[in-house]
Parts: sequence; structure tokens; C-alpha cells
Amino acid sequence: MIHVHVLGSAAGGGFPQWNCNCDNCARLRSGELNARPRSQSSIAISANQRDWLLINASPDIRDQIAQFAPLQPSEGKRGTGIRAVLLCDSQIDHTTGLLILREGERLELYCSDMVYEDLTTGFPVLKMLDHYCGVNRHPIPIDGSSFKVDGLEDLRLTTLSLSSKAPPYSPHREDPHPGDNVGLLVEDEITGHKLFYAPGLGEIEPHVLDAMKKADCLLVDGTFWTDDEMMRRGVGKKRAIDMGHLAQSGPGGMLEVLNTLTQARKVLIHINNTNPILDEDSPERATLTAAGVEVSWDGMDIEI
Repeated sequence: MIHVHVLGSAAGGGFPQWNCNCDNCARLRSGELNARPRSQSSIAISANQRDWLLINASPDIRDQIAQFAPLQPSEGKRGTGIRAVLLCDSQIDHTTGLLILREGERLELYCSDMVYEDLTTGFPVLKMLDHYCGVNRHPIPIDGSSFKVDGLEDLRLTTLSLSSKAPPYSPHREDPHPGDNVGLLVEDEITGHKLFYAPGLGEIEPHVLDAMKKADCLLVDGTFWTDDEMMRRGVGKKRAIDMGHLAQSGPGGMLEVLNTLTQARKVLIHINNTNPILDEDSPERATLTAAGVEVSWDGMDIEI
């Protein structure tokens, strides 16, 4: 069985975002919104609920570990249930948490060549960690071949290159490369059950759709409801697609794709503070519920 624990379910900045006074954030602070606060997205997966793979390291990782006992030290003076870290991309909200883990043992880090390049140049967090815990970096394939993570022997992982962008700080922000962003297919070799995880998904390419069709559970990009959401909310000028995210609504949107995948449990993650689906009483949330699509929250547990 694949055990998934959602450590954080929001997009960068969390919810409410510290400097945002959009309708969602303002109403949550005042207690007028039927919604849950959320930290920045990260999940942990395990086959035995003892040894865990941390997927993306949010800036909120310290508080997230404090809320999830299996990642805390269980014996001895120091320790953790985290056996390794895998990065789907090199975005600030998915990598800054690596610095919070500096007091531990040497980090076993799985990432693509492009992510490794970003984290040793534009944002040299891995070079910084050489002065603290240090990092053992394991390259991950992006050609559809599978691999395993030491300590999680019952799980087989396959990473898929996604159509998206590198972070704004990246030296090749406007020159996308395969491996800037990856999706992850996780298979339990004992049960055959599969999870597809992709918190940043700008386009449903044929190889991505094939992977989604194989999965028993989809945990995918729920960042924006509409492509022009930032503009509608008066907090930005960029479209969702410009930031590498496929909006949920509209022709060709995420919801339209998910409606064709009847075999899987469908859950959204990486939800932006502006997204109306955060309001549990909103018509947009009702649309998702009617379609059988769930919205993840911090602390959510999924068993596959």
C-alpha cells in the first residue's frame, strides 16, 4: 500500500499569503470564509509508514514535521523518518525547506540534471548545504524509465518530464529544458497500485495522459481556477499558463481532463490563495464535488 501524507497543500506563499488582502485571504483572517489555512505544498510517501520519501521541501517544512509524528525522531538523541528527498522542480516554494534540514545527517537528494543545475547556480542551496549536513545527489531519469529510492524498496518510481518553466531566478527561465519540471508515477510493487503526482502541470501531453490513465490516484495541479485569476482578483498580471499551470475550468482545463479519468481518485494540490475552490461554500467547490474531485488540505492522508 502507498501511504501519502499531505504536509502542505497551498501554492507559493501559503494561505493566507502573508502580504495578500485578496477576498480569500481577507475573509479567512476575519473568520468570514469557510476554509482551512494551508502551508506551502509538500507530501511524504511510504510503503511501511516508517520510512518516508519527502517530495519537495517547502519553506514551511519545520512546522509540517511538527504536525506529523512519523517524520520526527523516534529513538536516540536525533533522527527522522525522512529517508530521502525528491524534488519535482527547483521552485523556491519546493526547495527552500532543504535549508531547514541542515542540522540532520547528509541528505539523500533525488533530482533531475536541470534542477541540480539551478540549485548550484541561480539558487546555490546545495553548495550552501556543503557547509552543514552535505548532500548525496542522485540523478533521476526523465525518459520514462523507473528507479528506486534506498530505504523504500517496495516502491518503484517513474519520473516524466513536463512542459513547464524553470523558476524566475533560473539562468534558463525563458529557455525551457526537459527536466525543469517532472511528474511522478509511484507504484507499490506488492499491490500494483499507483499514484500520479504533479503539483505543477502546464500541459497534458500524451505521455502524461498515459501515466495518469495508469494511476489509481491522481494528486495534481490545482493552482488556479481560471487562466486570468490573478488579474480577476486584482493581485497580478500573469496568466496561469505563463506560470506553468493549467487552469481547472474552461475548455481543455484540468477538470475537463479529470472527467475522462474515471478509474482514479482525483485530488487537487498546490492551490493558490486566490483560487475560489478554497471557499468550501463556493459554486466552484460545488462543481468539483459534483465531478468527484477532492481538494487536499494540510494533514490529509491518502492510502492507495
